[in-house]
Amino acid sequence: MKNRVESVTGAEIVSAEALSSGASGEATAVTLADGRRLVVKTSRSRGTPDPGDASPSGLALEGWMLAYLAERSDLPVPRVHLAEPDLLVMDRVPGRTGARGDAELDAAEHLARLHSVTSDRFGLERDTLIGGLPQSNAERDSWIEFFRDERLLDLSRQCVNAGQAPPKLLDRVRRLGDKLPRLIDEPDAPALLHGDVWGGNVLSDGGRVTGFIDPAIYYGHPEIELAFTALFSTFTQGFYDRYHQLRPIRNGFFEERADLYNLYPLLVHTRLFGGSYLAQVERTLSRYGV
Repeated sequence: MKNRVESVTGAEIVSAEALSSGASGEATAVTLADGRRLVVKTSRSRGTPDPGDASPSGLALEGWMLAYLAERSDLPVPRVHLAEPDLLVMDRVPGRTGARGDAELDAAEHLARLHSVTSDRFGLERDTLIGGLPQSNAERDSWIEFFRDERLLDLSRQCVNAGQAPPKLLDRVRRLGDKLPRLIDEPDAPALLHGDVWGGNVLSDGGRVTGFIDPAIYYGHPEIELAFTALFSTFTQGFYDRYHQLRPIRNGFFEERADLYNLYPLLVHTRLFGGSYLAQVERTLSRYGV
């Protein structure tokens, strides 16, 4: 790893410090002889991968997603120097996790601009990852169909196949899918989404956001991104007020649609951790009468 990092950066590593690991691998903060600070991720897969681990190409895909965001938006993301299946080298972004006060207003402005980047179809040219799990992005012309098939049904199958949910979950999700045209709408256009915005993936410093990390990108309805931020209280009301000034949030989002959209991250967490997350999924399904 050391030789490859020094080769791609053209500078010697003078110090290294282990960072907390995640689904995509082990992370190390390194400092180069010329003063640059980087984060180096290495795959931790050995033999048969753990079901929650990223695929063997996960680090290359993470780097591809960061580069995609950098090329198509002004969202602050780490600059990628090398992205290969077992090694990701990128700039270390200053700041701490989370955003409050002026920083969450800055986050609202960044995400509102990101959601103004649009495409012709929902999904993406390739599948991505969320939390190390495969995320299907088969392109669709309809958001309702995409959300039903590539988000709710796909993750429900993953949960059932992994033994993290009973088979009847799929039947309930299918019945919910039949109701979706009455519960959610089609957005004006498919919007580019970070896909995994929660406190741990937002870095801030001095009243501004310095970086959005660990994306799970695709083109979808901006409401699913906003719903995810509400699930784990990533931001306070100030964030939503500022976002609403820039991109109005339709009536009924918080009261009705946020819980529906949050079935997706809850299914992701059910697949990864099971337990109480499955209970939350089942309560939400009951709320919508299935």
